[in-house]
Amino acid sequence: MHDDQQRTVRLQVEVEDCGIVYLADEEFSKDVESPAQSAAIIEAKTSCVTLHITHQWGSAEFTVTVADRDPGADREGYEDIVEVAYVSGSGRLVLAGFSFDEHVMHPLPALPAGPAAYRVRYHVKGMDMEGTDEYPDDHYLQIWPAPIADPVVVKATTRPFEYFLDPERFIRSLGESAR
Repeated sequence: MHDDQQRTVRLQVEVEDCGIVYLADEEFSKDVESPAQSAAIIEAKTSCVTLHITHQWGSAEFTVTVADRDPGADREGYEDIVEVAYVSGSGRLVLAGFSFDEHVMHPLPALPAGPAAYRVRYHVKGMDMEGTDEYPDDHYLQIWPAPIADPVVVKATTRPFEYFLDPERFIRSLGESAR
C-alpha cells in the first residue's frame, strides 16, 4: 500500500455458538510472539484475536478496513470502541466465526507492512440490544501498522461492555442495585 491507502471489505461471519469471532493469521507461526492484551470485548494473543460480538449465534455483519496508517475511530457511529496491539507473523489475516463443523475463513486484504506489529481497533454497535431487527448490530475493525502499545478503551457505553470489562464487579453492582 502507498501513503493514504486503505482497503475496506464487508463480510457476514456465521457464528454457531459462544458469541465470538476470531481474527487470525492465515498461517500460524510459533516463532511470532504477540503480547497478550485484553480490553473487555477484544483479546489478543499469539496468532489470534478474539472478538466478542453482539449476539450468541447467527450471522454477524463486519466491516474491516486495512490501512497504512490510523484511519481514525468512528466515535459517532459506534457505542463501544477498543484497541489492542497484535503481531502478524504472516502479513495475511482471516476472520472466522466459531463453528462446530466447518471453519469458514474470510480472507482480509493483505497487511501493508507484511509480517509486523499492528494496531487493531474494534468498534461495536448493538451490544445492549443483541442485534435486533429494530436496532441492527454492526462490527467494525480497523487494522494498521503501529508499534506495540497498551490496550485502550476509546469509548464504552453499553452494559455488556461493563460486564466484559469486569464480570465480578458487574454482578456485584446488580446485587447492590436490587437492594
